[in-house]
Amino acid sequence: MNEQLSQIDFENARAEVWCFDNGTEVREYHAMIHVSTPQLTYARQLEAVMNAYNGLLSRLPDAHAVFKRYFLSDAANQADDIIVADVTDCAKSIIQQAPLDGTKVALWVWLMTGVQTRLTKSGLYEAAHGQFRHLWNASAHNLAANSEYQMRLLFNEYIMQLAEEGCKLADNCVRTWLFVNDIDLNYGGVVRARNQVFFTQGLTVHSHFIASTGIGGRQQDPNVLSQMDNYTIAGLQAEQVRYLYAPTHLNRTSDYGVSFERGTCIDYADRRHVFISGTASINKKGEVMYPKDVEQQTRRMWENVEALLKEADCNYDDVPMIIVYLRDVADYSLVRRLFEERFPGKPCIIVHAAVCRPGWLVEMECMAVKAQSKPEFPAF
Repeated sequence: MNEQLSQIDFENARAEVWCFDNGTEVREYHAMIHVSTPQLTYARQLEAVMNAYNGLLSRLPDAHAVFKRYFLSDAANQADDIIVADVTDCAKSIIQQAPLDGTKVALWVWLMTGVQTRLTKSGLYEAAHGQFRHLWNASAHNLAANSEYQMRLLFNEYIMQLAEEGCKLADNCVRTWLFVNDIDLNYGGVVRARNQVFFTQGLTVHSHFIASTGIGGRQQDPNVLSQMDNYTIAGLQAEQVRYLYAPTHLNRTSDYGVSFERGTCIDYADRRHVFISGTASINKKGEVMYPKDVEQQTRRMWENVEALLKEADCNYDDVPMIIVYLRDVADYSLVRRLFEERFPGKPCIIVHAAVCRPGWLVEMECMAVKAQSKPEFPAF
């Protein structure tokens, strides 16, 4: 069963929490922790987030964090404090994508029960259960000369890490996030690097790509033009995976020269995971729908995501978390109202981040988790 938990209030912070519990030992939780008092200093806001996180863990004593993402308003002045304050043994993504509720820091955390967690020798973080090892890395970056070289090096280093774990990019990686500093200027280099690396790894339009979000985001060092997070599953079988296209609403990304899947569906014996890539207001010809109209773009974006979820036999009730990216901070009040009306109580965050095509004013990503019984697959 899926259980939507009500908001939990802490001192100067609140947590929106969603729980997946199908009676097995692996329960999953997604939480968005927001500061509720934006007038506080950054130090006090971070303290409120950390206290709320620890308070959440006290209510979920068997849960382990497997992935975190901190959203910051000013990474250059804030990121180091996260590293000091959070010593959790899990992958931690730290990115400047300012929460648009006027606060300086927010946190998305994915937790599981019944898993064994550790940092592997390859540098990836592992959550193991049954025959699967779920592997995350986060905040990977380097200082190569430009965004293309940085992204190519990031993928090459990641491919070597996967090899240490007995994995391959094409066979085991199911989700990537690519953060691009000044995306209007540097996204082209990221695209070229990804296309080239994927081709060498057998990832083509005739095979498959990887679900992904490519979005504006800044690391604390301004010379970092590309930052990457990844999720890989060791032990994954090809028959567990299928890709989502929603051809009535969307085109193939390769039609306009990029290489990612619109969505990826993974089946286990007891549940289904669906990863929806960053999705905007686009039609099946690859054209921007409703230019300069953020409300209509939001509604078309919802429709596109709904079509992808439907292809995986899911709907928005199965979605535990939503991240919304806005190009223009002036659109926040309207978009927040739309999301609150459509998804009341859903763990959600709206952040400031430019989408990869200037005409897109808003983009969202999400995942879905749904109970099922498919004994032909191994359990999660």
